[in-house]
Amino acid sequence: MSAGAITLAGITSADWSVALGAIGEVVQGIADVEQCLGIIVTTPQGSDPIRPTFGANIWRYIDFPINLALPAIVSELTSAITTWESRVNLVSVTAQPVNDGSAQAGAHLDVTLNWQLKLGATAALVQTTTVTIPGATV
Repeated sequence: MSAGAITLAGITSADWSVALGAIGEVVQGIADVEQCLGIIVTTPQGSDPIRPTFGANIWRYIDFPINLALPAIVSELTSAITTWESRVNLVSVTAQPVNDGSAQAGAHLDVTLNWQLKLGATAALVQTTTVTIPGATV
């Protein structure tokens, strides 16, 4: 467990989840919402047998021209987040291919979400979450 990690005994928020990739740790508050947004964005629709409509169906745009794929992906992600994360109001969603100069440039997609909590003391603050979708060549 990493130093300063929050464990089950240290939960102080009503909103919390088990931390991904960290055994015995949790995320709570804003970090929980960010983790949930990342899960929604990176889960292909139909891959969760318990919730077949969970996630976003962005892969159907993989062979579209970039000028058609990006707006369609933004629309899919907006719909998925609006459906599955009721704690937030989306301010904006943008998607851009990662152009890092590597051999895989353009093979990944950076999705930037600007959002606000619907309730709570930080509801007025606009939060920014960026999620990289690996292998999302569009």
